Amino acid sequence: MVRWEPGTRERLQAAALELFATRGFEQTTAAEIARAVGVTERTFFRNFSDKREVLFHGQEQFLRAFIDGMDQAPADASPLELIASALRGAAPFFPDERRPYSRLRQTVIDQNPPLQERELHKLAGLAATIAAALRARGIAEPAATLAAQSAATVFGVSFAQWIREGETRSLPDITSDVLRELGKLTGAAAPATRPG
Repeated sequence: MVRWEPGTRERLQAAALELFATRGFEQTTAAEIARAVGVTERTFFRNFSDKREVLFHGQEQFLRAFIDGMDQAPADASPLELIASALRGAAPFFPDERRPYSRLRQTVIDQNPPLQERELHKLAGLAATIAAALRARGIAEPAATLAAQSAATVFGVSFAQWIREGETRSLPDITSDVLRELGKLTGAAAPATRPG
């Protein structure tokens, strides 16, 4: 068996997702995933702490994309402008070529309640991270938490639309539309999430 070769983590992720989709998450073992890629089970565990981590790897980069986006906003930006900037910053994390992978990943998650719980925990972590960044920029409570929860909700609704079968709009376009809807609900003019 091959011990290591470039792209091992990505190959493990692709094989795992395919096995989860065809055999079921619970029915697939780490050993089977490793075998599908031609590596040892030990190599699998060097890359991922467990098989759930295959689906949730990259959380730090995911959160960083939102914060980096927020950092691009002007110093005097409103909370709504800050979350629009955060959402804009996360868009490159989800290019259109990633959509088929994201659809299949969501199908696997939707079939497994513990994975659904983990996905909700991921969104809660996003809201907490954005709230902390807003507070660091001087946004007081409860505005920081309300804005952060709104950002996580806008992202969640936008992502669900983006992975729908037949959807062709980009994630930034969808996010801009969803943020506009939020603005209508609150009576505020929604800032653009698209550049320009």
